[in-house]
Amino acid sequence: MAIAKAERLMNLALCLLGTRRPLSKRELRDSIEAYLEAGSDDSFNRMFERDKDDLRELGLVIETVENLDGEVGYRAGRDSNRLPPITLDAEEAAALGLAAKVWQQARLAGAASGALQKLRAAGLPEDVDPYEPHGALEPRIPVHEAAFEPLMLACRDRRPVAFDYRKATAARPEPRQVEPWALECWRGHWYLAGWDRDRGAERVFRLSRITGKVRSRSAKFTADVPDVVTVRETVASWAGEGADRSALIRLRAGAGYPLRAKASQVRELGDGWDELEIPYGHGLDAWLVEFGPDVVVLEPAELRADVVDRLRAVAKG
Repeated sequence: MAIAKAERLMNLALCLLGTRRPLSKRELRDSIEAYLEAGSDDSFNRMFERDKDDLRELGLVIETVENLDGEVGYRAGRDSNRLPPITLDAEEAAALGLAAKVWQQARLAGAASGALQKLRAAGLPEDVDPYEPHGALEPRIPVHEAAFEPLMLACRDRRPVAFDYRKATAARPEPRQVEPWALECWRGHWYLAGWDRDRGAERVFRLSRITGKVRSRSAKFTADVPDVVTVRETVASWAGEGADRSALIRLRAGAGYPLRAKASQVRELGDGWDELEIPYGHGLDAWLVEFGPDVVVLEPAELRADVVDRLRAVAKG
């Protein structure tokens, strides 16, 4: 259904861009196969008005002209819909080329490659090759979760979604209805920030805990979408970046290098263990669980209890 609508919108856009004079609804209906298949005039009119609004929302400037007989016609002038020249300096082009390299994933490689070709045409220097493996660092953002693509499209199109979500402390997943705002990657994990309709509050969901299919909903958003900076701050806080105190843990020697990088103090205990003081914020318990038996929480007691609860939930399956 989504492909059929995209094809219909493309055909309508080509008709409006290709005509030298305004075309009436009747002429457009006769020119586009999908409109010919409309069951009735009312069905066609509703479909056409939705398509016209969608094209305008996508940025196409559609002119409405009334002729001497009072019949309304439509066209999209090329001058009104021509983009200004794109100019990039070497640093900007290199940064965008590097961004294209990041998205070398099965679902996104085609789009990234196409974008890179457009960057070449827009001034990406020939000596800047983001796909050349000469650098010491290989920038990649892993996308393994099946929920990523439908959520990315839902964020783009501002469509509510529904999915089953298993919290780290829960044995079974629960249904959630969410208005998705943005996807953010923290510590190699993807998170969805959005408005939880059932709880009436903003929430952050780790994509690896979404089970089953992500289902789109046709309703509109009921909550305002915050700006990108605010969304990132929300994800950072929920992912454990917003630390406001310290925690004391025991860490097996030679393990947990990300924890060591965060530690403000490290003390060797002997017998293969070290003692670390690390920042303690929301989400730390979930992060510590990932290190399994290599980590033991000493204090505070509430963090230790949260980690134990999560481990018990994992053990129960």
